[in-house]
Amino acid sequence: MLGRLMNEMMRTRGFAHPWGDILPEMKDSGALLVNLECALTAHTQHWTDGAEKAFYFRADPAAVRTLHIAGVDFVSLANNHAGDFGTEGLLEMVSVLDHAGIAHAGAGRSLAEAERPAVLKVAGCSIGVLAFADYPVAWAAQPWRAGINYTKVSTHPKHFHRIEDGIQNARRLCDSVIFSMHWGPNMQSRPSAEFKEFARAVLDVGADVFWGHSAHVVQGVEIWNGKPILYDTGDFVDDYAVDPYLRNDLSALFLVRFRVPFVDRIELIPVKIDDMQVNVAHGAELRWFIDRFVQLCSEMGTKVDADEGRLIIQVRRTEAASSA
Repeated sequence: MLGRLMNEMMRTRGFAHPWGDILPEMKDSGALLVNLECALTAHTQHWTDGAEKAFYFRADPAAVRTLHIAGVDFVSLANNHAGDFGTEGLLEMVSVLDHAGIAHAGAGRSLAEAERPAVLKVAGCSIGVLAFADYPVAWAAQPWRAGINYTKVSTHPKHFHRIEDGIQNARRLCDSVIFSMHWGPNMQSRPSAEFKEFARAVLDVGADVFWGHSAHVVQGVEIWNGKPILYDTGDFVDDYAVDPYLRNDLSALFLVRFRVPFVDRIELIPVKIDDMQVNVAHGAELRWFIDRFVQLCSEMGTKVDADEGRLIIQVRRTEAASSA
């Protein structure tokens, strides 16, 4: 989230300030994917449509430089802040990203554009990324209207057919498919049974990775039929208030290692957000995050190894999945 106080901070401390000492790891990735939790726009009239939101997040269009410095290759725009400054702000952000050469998915000038997968080239392979959000429905793109790629969290064919069609279309274009989802209530440590059913169904119809975000805290990782579900990857940099129990200031850089088309393993580098900057976590806070993450994963039957401050999940495919 680069808006509000983050935006003011970058004006005085520079566009590289948010990334701290984690920047080399970010730049070293084959492709860097983020959920962009604000609008990049010069428009200052926020969206209302008869209803006020609690928070509106906006960063100057120049903040795209911060994404460039980190080597960001893709941003998800399917979330509950992309439209904070109306259609004008949303479409200006799309234009800013296009001009900067940063791929995006999950919002656009029409439903067809919002549904379209981004295609990333990584080490000679193509990775397709689809992005959806389960709120706000008022921003849902239509064939004739700009907006976000909205869907209900539901496996009912009435809703799920769009997801299945989108994944199958991406599979025809790409070697592997990542499904990004902005979903659910804030400050929840564990996904609901309904969310688990939905995420598993997304993998069953052809996605290779389920990447969730919105809770503001990292949730556990589940390996479903040899494919990873990142139920929530938490926050990465922002100006948010810190919950002393849930510690939304502690999260991780998730490194997803592919042996295309499958994921071979996942590594996490724990980080801490402080003073609107993200740095590698150390000491008691590193230990807190490791203990918490290991516990949440163990509840899902996922084994986590620790190696010099990194957390490692080996993704071992079942025989049925290997032959698929």
